[in-house]
Amino acid sequence: MIVGCDPGASGALAFMDEGERLLGVEDMPVLDDGTKGRRTVYAVLLAAILKRWAPAHAFVELIGPRPRDARVAAFSFGRCRGAIEGVAGALAIPITMLVVPSWRRAVGLPPGATKDQARGEAIRRWPEHGELFARKRDDGRAEACLIAVAGLKRAQKL
Repeated sequence: MIVGCDPGASGALAFMDEGERLLGVEDMPVLDDGTKGRRTVYAVLLAAILKRWAPAHAFVELIGPRPRDARVAAFSFGRCRGAIEGVAGALAIPITMLVVPSWRRAVGLPPGATKDQARGEAIRRWPEHGELFARKRDDGRAEACLIAVAGLKRAQKL
């Protein structure tokens, strides 16, 4: 089993077998205890989720600061990435980082795909789990699932 991870406060973790069968989805564990009450990924809760599922490999969207990001937003993304890498490292889960254009291309989404297009693709691939992607704010779940698929495709090529 592997995990696909869409980092960030509105991200998610998608657990999948090698046949791209969706086993479960967990929203990124966050608490509103960051600076000025901002949402932040909580490493203790993330560790509990990853321990429970025990994936053999993690495929994570490679995030970094973007030119238009505010400093606080860039720092928050950096903290999230650090929490994911630190927890996975402590649990001996290998990580492969995937840049946005490559994982989108691997699952058939256009380069400038919207969050709704990702939700639509997830519903098409896993109609039996459509309720997981029903709300607008479920885009992190959809992207985590698609990142997992892209990671599996990449691993099969190696």
